Amino acid sequence: MVSIKQPCVAYFCMEFGLHESFPIYSGGLGILAGDIMKAASDQERALVGIGILWDEGYTIQKIDENGQPYDQFVKTTREYLKPLEPTVDLTIRGQKVQLRAWEVNHFGSNPLILLEPVAQEQLELTARLYNGDRLAQELILGVGGVRMLRALEMDVRLYHFNEGHALFAGFELLREEMAKGLSFSDARAVVKERVVFTTHTPVVAGNETHGIEDMLDAGAGLDGTFDASHLEQLGENPFQMTVAALRLSRAANAVAQLHGKTAAKMWDWVEGIKPIIPITNGVHMRSWQDDRLAEAAKPTMTDDALWGVHQQLKDELLHEIERTTGAKMSRDTLLIGFARRAATYKRMTLVLRDLEWLAPLLEAGKVQFVFSGKAHPADQGGKALVAQIVEMTKKYPNQIAFLENYNMRLGRLLTRGCDVWLNNPLRPMEASGTSGMKAAANGCLNVSILDGWWDEGCQHGVNGWQFGDAYEGEGADEHDLHALKSILSHEVLPTYYDDRRRWVAMMRSSVNTAVTEFSAAVMLNRYYEALYP
Repeated sequence: MVSIKQPCVAYFCMEFGLHESFPIYSGGLGILAGDIMKAASDQERALVGIGILWDEGYTIQKIDENGQPYDQFVKTTREYLKPLEPTVDLTIRGQKVQLRAWEVNHFGSNPLILLEPVAQEQLELTARLYNGDRLAQELILGVGGVRMLRALEMDVRLYHFNEGHALFAGFELLREEMAKGLSFSDARAVVKERVVFTTHTPVVAGNETHGIEDMLDAGAGLDGTFDASHLEQLGENPFQMTVAALRLSRAANAVAQLHGKTAAKMWDWVEGIKPIIPITNGVHMRSWQDDRLAEAAKPTMTDDALWGVHQQLKDELLHEIERTTGAKMSRDTLLIGFARRAATYKRMTLVLRDLEWLAPLLEAGKVQFVFSGKAHPADQGGKALVAQIVEMTKKYPNQIAFLENYNMRLGRLLTRGCDVWLNNPLRPMEASGTSGMKAAANGCLNVSILDGWWDEGCQHGVNGWQFGDAYEGEGADEHDLHALKSILSHEVLPTYYDDRRRWVAMMRSSVNTAVTEFSAAVMLNRYYEALYP
């Protein structure tokens, strides 16, 4: 049975990234949720996670003989799961679905409750993350999650919805209050005092919307409790999940200072909501910072000691690159890493677009690149970017490498072993960007657009570099590529090759910035101060 007995926070999320051996996550949202669960355990916080047991997890994405990404799906291991006794029911598309729950209490995490259908023929509902009947999956997470908490007799004082996927938990809370005789309006007032919400997506088009009739067909009316007018009052028509979550929350937060401004501007037309608080994400240091590097970065340790550990970590990454790709890279050549979800706005191939500039640097052994990343199985644009990089590895087999099937293990190797962490999203579309925090914590210097966390974390020339000067507007690709070429040619390369003392000093500053300002511990403390009181 779940061990938390005192009044707790129930943290709802579609995905949780706890470890690469348990792949029920796709990217940053899930890794953040996993890091929060671990920070809650470290701080002995009364917080329990609610998620879904994805029977085939997320894609294993590999590269075929033609250089094209392809997807494989395998059964998720159940070795970390303990069955819980209660089952609960809900109605999805007119059919009764009985749910069971599993508890995960591994990887240094607080208890995590994962839901799935009992009936074998209904397991397709929770087969694959972000792949299938989205409304059905979200009803399982939200409605099923609240009902399971009741069945487990958990004393929940606050419900935290991490992204709009969890919204239907609010519907179930409303249904409970209306079953006591409250009107829809009065029930909203009661529920609002028990819900907080984190918004992530910084563009309106990326926020989930549904037709109201589609929602009612799926079961969002909760057996006749709500009709179309109720849904429209909450989320407009068509129904906007983020808008409804904001209206159902007593407080909401964005995930970086800049994102707070972006989100406030995006949703300033929504009446009846509180100001969106910026609480910048953080990463779980024990999961992401190498112990050897943490020790070597202490003020009492010499520059040679810090550089020596960094080179050791670089050797470990280079060994993995050679083992998996055959590329023989040099430990004495600047290694630039770019690894994240292969979404088009992140502009994975930006640095490769001007070969007239880049080719001489590659051929002279001045720079080398390692890329990694997964595209959503249905994202042909993202897959095309991956294929372009794979094609470049054929032209420069020992200067450019691509590591297939990006996961948490590769994330650790890359953020620890690269010299530079490159980040060039189209500003302001990167809400936070926690991979850069992991790199910073390991002394891997960020070279990044002023977006997400780097807008507040960057001390240019001290703990890393910015390029692009926060430009937003027409011709951003050309502007940012010109700025990137300039910063690499005139600042990064000369410092790396000609001023090792300054480079190591910047590494120390980078580590200090990450540990003191961008840890999951700091983030969770802010949640308890600003969202959870």
